[in-house]
Amino acid sequence: MKEIILNATNIKEYFPVKEGLFSSTKDYVKAVDNVNIEIRKGETFGLVGESGCGKTTLGRVLISLIPPTAGTICFMGSNLNEIKKSEIRKLRLHMQMVFQDPSSSLNPRMTIKQIIGEPLKINKKFKGDALNDKILEILKTVGLDEQHMYRYPHEFSGGQKQRIGVGRALALNPDFIVLDEPTSALDVSVQAQIL
Repeated sequence: MKEIILNATNIKEYFPVKEGLFSSTKDYVKAVDNVNIEIRKGETFGLVGESGCGKTTLGRVLISLIPPTAGTICFMGSNLNEIKKSEIRKLRLHMQMVFQDPSSSLNPRMTIKQIIGEPLKINKKFKGDALNDKILEILKTVGLDEQHMYRYPHEFSGGQKQRIGVGRALALNPDFIVLDEPTSALDVSVQAQIL
């Protein structure tokens, strides 16, 4: 049996509802309430639910973009609740997220080469020509080519932007990827290409 890569136990994410002049907490919105998930290496896990039920929030909690209100998340043997932020950054080499809205997840001031190359440079994976070669390899993997490297996000269609988001997530060759409705904003023909 394959090793467990992610084990989330009793995950809760509550957001306070503030009210009044002094912003006192009136109540809580229970975005995620008592969720347990176990994912093994190489396994695909699908989470289905209606709009607003907490799927995105759970994804963000699982990769430590936001801390859980309660519960325990163990990723590759490390308890994410107990380790330092610097250690979580190191673990992010192994976990990535493709966001639901590709337009808001891509920096409009960066070229596609910079967007895909950024995680590779930050983590000192590649330099110079090797970096360019890796970026081009990633672009080809997601159905784009060299001519797209020096363009900006506003020059792409929704489907192409989502491909860029997928490419950026794949750049570090992570062990765990959260896909937050990666095709929901796209038409059916483009959805099939992305998947």
